[in-house]
Amino acid sequence: MATKLHEYPVVANWNGGRDGAGDLTPAHSGKTIPINVPPEFDGPGGETNPEELLTSAVAGCYSITAGIVLKNRRLPVTSIRTEALGQVEQQGASFAYKSITLRPTITLEPGSTDEQVAQAEEMAHKADAYCIVSNAVRGKVEIVIEPTVVKS
Repeated sequence: MATKLHEYPVVANWNGGRDGAGDLTPAHSGKTIPINVPPEFDGPGGETNPEELLTSAVAGCYSITAGIVLKNRRLPVTSIRTEALGQVEQQGASFAYKSITLRPTITLEPGSTDEQVAQAEEMAHKADAYCIVSNAVRGKVEIVIEPTVVKS
């Protein structure tokens, strides 16, 4: 099998120091995203920041991957809503991204069987292993999956 390299170019602009402002523009979407330093790090806040973006990237990648894994198993999924919480530990001037907890709620069609509910919960845990972004940070940032499966 031939190896393929996929590229995701982004341009980051920044002006100033801790109270500065900037933006990110991913080439594929072309949508500019304003960024700044969050208030908990003595910044102005009001825009997104790299810490939120890492949590968002893991949550988004996981949700997409879970959707693919669940559909490949032919499970009757109607939606996946993932709440994510990233935790950064501060010790003086040192910061470490410690964990991201993902709480997906997987909704199945009303007539789903108990076996399908159990399979969906199992696949919710397995989806994390296929998520590109989770795999990129694994070993450095703990990823915790706490799924809930419901019938609509």
